[in-house]
Amino acid sequence: MVFVTKFRNRVFTGIHLERMEQIMRNVCADFECELAEFNGESNHVHLLVDFPPKVALSHLVNSLKGVSSRRLRQEFPELARHYYRANKLWSGSYFTGSVGGAPISVLRQYIEQQNRPV
Repeated sequence: MVFVTKFRNRVFTGIHLERMEQIMRNVCADFECELAEFNGESNHVHLLVDFPPKVALSHLVNSLKGVSSRRLRQEFPELARHYYRANKLWSGSYFTGSVGGAPISVLRQYIEQQNRPV
C-alpha cells in the first residue's frame, strides 16, 4: 500500500514516521493483519500488509489513514500547519497492489530502501 499526503506536502520527519509505524501496527492488529514492512519519506509511506481474505481492503485503508491522521494530529500539534482546510493529512487516494507471487524478501528490500527523512 502507498499513501500520499494531501497535495504531496512534505510533512513527516523521522519521529513522525516512527510513531506512525506504531499506530499502523496497532490498527493492523485490530484487523487481525500483520504489518510486515513499513517505511516512508516526507510525503508518502509504503506498507506491506499481510491480511486475510475476510478483511475488506477499503475498511482497512480507511482505518489506517483515519487513525494515523487523528493520532498524529493529537500527538504532534505542529503538524496542523500541513492540514489544508478540511484538516486532512492524507490524499483521498491510495495505491494497493497484490503481491501473492512475488518473494517477500524482494518486497521487504524495496520498502527498506525507501529513504526516511531525519
